[in-house]
Formats: sequence, structure tokens, C-alpha cells
Amino acid sequence: MCTALNIPARVAHNEVYSVDGDQAPSFRTARRWKKWFREGREEVEDEARPGRPITKIIYGNIEQVRLLIDDDRYMTIEQMQEQTGLNYGITQRIIFNHLQLTKNYCSLYS
Repeated sequence: MCTALNIPARVAHNEVYSVDGDQAPSFRTARRWKKWFREGREEVEDEARPGRPITKIIYGNIEQVRLLIDDDRYMTIEQMQEQTGLNYGITQRIIFNHLQLTKNYCSLYS
């Protein structure tokens, strides 16, 4: 609305800041959004980017790795990668940080 009324980004930011205080977006963000709206965008959400999506360490992935280790405690991370589709670093973090297992419990390296 501020863009359609040609209100400067600084004025719009000050109005939002007076309502939201420290929770308000920065002036730099307000200026970027104003530019986007002037260019025809209707939302401030980031656009999809090319490339591999980030793999999250979620409960389902943790449980999947735990079940693999329960079935075969000598399974390597590479074998777990093949079965889960998770990358090496994610699998390793799940084992050490989330399941809190040590090398003595499962064989991690081929």
C-alpha cells in the first residue's frame, strides 16, 4: 500500500517501527521490499532457488538412522547414506549428537 501511495521507505519503516518496536523489520529490509513491490511482486517471501534442498535433521530421519543401527550395529555411514538418502555429515551428526552414540557402539568407518 505504501508503494502505491508513493510513501518513502523511511516513513513506512518508521510507522511500522512505532507499532512493532524492535520486532519490526530493519530499514534496509523495508527498502528492499518497497523495491520488490515497485517491480510487481506481491509477496515478500523468498523465491525458490535452484540446487539441492537443505536436509533437515528431523525426528523421522533420526528414527530411521536409529533403526538401521539397531538392525546392524556394524553398518557404516556410507551404507546408511545409501539406505536413507541423507548425506554423510547429516548422518554423522544424527549418530553423535542426537543418538549420542560412540564409535564403540557402532562401526562408523569402512
